Amino acid sequence: MSFELNRKLAKRPDPLPTAVAIDPVSADIIRGALETICFEAATHLGRAASSPIINQSNERNAAIIDSHGRLATGAIGTPHLTFASQLTVRYGLMMLDEYDWGPGDIFLGNDPDYGGGHLPDYNVYGPVYDDAGELVTIVALQAHQGDTGGKDPGGFTLEATDIFTEGLAIPCLKLVHRGEKRRDVIKLIERNNRFQTFAGDLAAMMGAVRQGVKRVEALIRKYGTDTIRAAINHMIDRSEERFREEVASWPDGVYSADVHIDHDTMGTKDVRVSVACTVAGDQLSVDLTGTDDRPNLVGVWNTFANSRGYIMTQLAAAIDPGIVKNEGLFNAVEINLPEGCIAHPPPNKPAALGSFHPACEITEAVCVALSRVVPERSAPQVYKIGMPNSVIGFDGNGQMYMDQGVDSRSMDVSAVQGIDGWGSCPVSLGNLLLSQAEDAENRYPVLNISREMTTDACGAGRWRGMPGSLNVKQVLEPMMAMAWMVSAEHPISGMCGGEDGSPYINHFEVGSASERRIDLSTLAQLPAGAVIAYQHGGGAGFEPAILRDPEAVKEDVLDELVSMDAARRVYGVVLTGTLDEYDLEVDPTATAELRGHMAAAANDQGMPATAAAE
Repeated sequence: MSFELNRKLAKRPDPLPTAVAIDPVSADIIRGALETICFEAATHLGRAASSPIINQSNERNAAIIDSHGRLATGAIGTPHLTFASQLTVRYGLMMLDEYDWGPGDIFLGNDPDYGGGHLPDYNVYGPVYDDAGELVTIVALQAHQGDTGGKDPGGFTLEATDIFTEGLAIPCLKLVHRGEKRRDVIKLIERNNRFQTFAGDLAAMMGAVRQGVKRVEALIRKYGTDTIRAAINHMIDRSEERFREEVASWPDGVYSADVHIDHDTMGTKDVRVSVACTVAGDQLSVDLTGTDDRPNLVGVWNTFANSRGYIMTQLAAAIDPGIVKNEGLFNAVEINLPEGCIAHPPPNKPAALGSFHPACEITEAVCVALSRVVPERSAPQVYKIGMPNSVIGFDGNGQMYMDQGVDSRSMDVSAVQGIDGWGSCPVSLGNLLLSQAEDAENRYPVLNISREMTTDACGAGRWRGMPGSLNVKQVLEPMMAMAWMVSAEHPISGMCGGEDGSPYINHFEVGSASERRIDLSTLAQLPAGAVIAYQHGGGAGFEPAILRDPEAVKEDVLDELVSMDAARRVYGVVLTGTLDEYDLEVDPTATAELRGHMAAAANDQGMPATAAAE
């Protein structure tokens, strides 16, 4: 049973055995060296990989795991991958004897029921041994692959009811034995992928792991095995200590939140994520009891490793950013993921779409709950995108291509205390880069017509979210398109009295007799010339909108982020002049009077001031 295995994988590992007592300065020097090795391995992969999702978008992560399976350090790609890598490696460590681990070996794992994220996230890792033959660390690279060999390209099957529909599940597979490639195995993996670029991606991952292993081997020779182990113990212990110090400064109590997904891919409504964060002294617990566990749900199953990773991604944002991200963070927190719920599914549940939802709702719920404890650090680590529009076709040689819709856009960028939403994509995407129009048009027969921010597509607040953008794209050849739409009924949550973000809206074949809004999910054939228009949701606001500086509202109107109507109706700001003449001014007396009426009406009706004004 995977539940039993997950309990074993999540069990707290022991510290590494060492006779060395290391000082903090030496430990930090070694930590810096390990972090540099991770950065270089991830950069090597980014430069050597063939597919744009890795070499352009940087959807990858490098980590160093110690011989007990603890996360020692990592290089941030997409942040949740940092906190998911170690469980796949821990399963491999359980199989150390059966798989005949040794110097020069490289392994692959992606199975959600064996410590993995979703199937597209391939984890390629190699053990590092010292000159005496002792296992010291493991260098791991995790990267999103464009395909997994399942029913549909990309591994995102909207109606999948089991993991086998989505693609090839690999618990632990040796790709390289004692430095020699297992060519039959590698050919099998390559054969189960639709895209020619995959062979280059896999080779790049193995090459980057090999380079990382060499660098760690050199570090071990320089400092000695016991010193490296002592440094890893120190950095993990220090992170736990610092995390507990932060928690001890929070008021004791239970802080709860419920967040919903509009529907699963088959239309089952209001899928719930429940979180209770309990602070007791220096101990924090995160409990997802009450999270949806309806067995008939489709497409909304997140993996055990991913759920832990997304929880930790949000917790890491709620504490001092100077605290090193490693296993010490997990040691400082008790996480309860009820068996059978969508955050800890039964065996063989499909999990590809779960990395969007409920993964985002898990982090969102943790953020909403802790906004009452640490409002100054309440930045939701989410992307409420549902599934981006993906278009799939064949070139003149019959080779499949897939534009996964990872385009430059503005979406989900919420305000935080003291700062309006800023940038084009949410912080949860880390250093993930969104492709430019020129790059996509060079690779695929698509034309990017516009990517414009939308007025009033931002959550109102004392600090407002960033507006979402309308991305309009035309396909120049007949091709298939797929989408799963959520975050229309339940957009991203406002914080501390701020308004929720704006909803997502999607239309296919815009301007034709076949124009239609995608309200649920679709896998559709589009004719040449078809236009699709995806309105990305805007970020949420922070604190009530009528507290926003009226001059800031005026500037928002001048910048066409907020309309004149919304300035008055939502923010309670009365402006004189016109936008056309660019001579807007705040009427302070009328504004104070209107805001007073809005606040009184809200107080009488027990609702936010913006709702009362409407």
